[in-house]
Amino acid sequence: MSEYKEFKYGWPVLTSAALGVGLGMSPLPFYTIGVFVAPFIQEFGWRVDQIMFALSLFSLTALFTSPLIGFLNDKIGVRRMVLISVITFSFAFMAFALNNGSQTVYLGLWICLAIFGSGTLPITWTKAVNKWFFKKRGLALGMSLLGTGLFGAFAKLYASHFIESYGWRSAYIALAALPLLISLPFAYFFFRDTDDPKVQDKIARMKKDLPYLENKEIVDQPGMQLSEALRNYRFWILAFSFIPISIAVGGPIPNFETILGTKGIGAADAVVIASVVGYSVIVGRVVGGYLLDKLWAPAVACVFFLIPIIACYMFQSPELSYGSAMAAVFIIGVAAGVEYDLMAYLVSKYFGMKYYSTIYGALYGFFAIGAGFGPWFFAKSFTMTGSYNTIFGYAMIAFVAGALPLLFLGKYQYD
Repeated sequence: MSEYKEFKYGWPVLTSAALGVGLGMSPLPFYTIGVFVAPFIQEFGWRVDQIMFALSLFSLTALFTSPLIGFLNDKIGVRRMVLISVITFSFAFMAFALNNGSQTVYLGLWICLAIFGSGTLPITWTKAVNKWFFKKRGLALGMSLLGTGLFGAFAKLYASHFIESYGWRSAYIALAALPLLISLPFAYFFFRDTDDPKVQDKIARMKKDLPYLENKEIVDQPGMQLSEALRNYRFWILAFSFIPISIAVGGPIPNFETILGTKGIGAADAVVIASVVGYSVIVGRVVGGYLLDKLWAPAVACVFFLIPIIACYMFQSPELSYGSAMAAVFIIGVAAGVEYDLMAYLVSKYFGMKYYSTIYGALYGFFAIGAGFGPWFFAKSFTMTGSYNTIFGYAMIAFVAGALPLLFLGKYQYD
């Protein structure tokens, strides 16, 4: 079990990544937008689909910024990118408190958030994690992305408390302060890539302590260039698969409070049940990450992305009990927990680490399309039909369409 010693050397990067991802652009705006729906409707008279459309613009902007961020990660280093981006993300998120009821201002704030916060996406953090871990890479990635579930669950309740006690503007400021107070200090002191001169002694000790690393390149690991990846059929399988999967997984999460309300569940209970998605994401991260190291990753992914069909069927019921609603949310959350670490793992195994961030950034753009438009599709369907039943039927099809092609990825190209 000597491979577990990788955690002895990689824990500083792992901990920093868990906090950085959990308090970054990926979970905080996405997981909390649902609790701001009611205040916006009450104060500004907006519709649910108008509010959720912001996520579409947000993700469309990320579609263009994520490849650039990936390129910059590979050029200037992930540590520098992280330290700059945590600060700019926090202040861009605080600016949401300036919303005056103008849809133009509201949508503009989301575009700015995507521009100034993209450096806090998993694209940046997972590059360093991948380079510190080898035999336990899947588990390490799952653990580094645990922050999404932990802070996703916490952020909903945290924001809801501030909205009830101090108003929604104070809630945005309180949320935006978390990265500055928590993830930034950890990143400054502990987040270093394997090419950092300050960790070369540690890498030498790690190679001596773990014999299977003796002849392995750690600082300058091999991999494809983006141009090579784009000519590889595996890139396009991943790109195609993650669009329907991200729609089906990401679509209901910001809408959970409204979805649960249509099933006869009260507002207070709906917030509590919706927060369960954060804890189930943790289960998906850990269990999925562990299995990625043990089994062929595409098969693991296929199973994890077919199981949520059960949750979609449950959500089509006229009414849901408290327990059934919690179970359905939990299932969706487990699938959400597999997404990011799966993408990070597959990129490292099929395209290598040399230009990891550039390739991951290009693939993330496709994921962003689905994640951005999914919530709006769900909200628009509800606005048009008064129910979420139809869109959950389409989500079942999306899970099948996204999961099955992953089985054609073939054997890994890099160790």
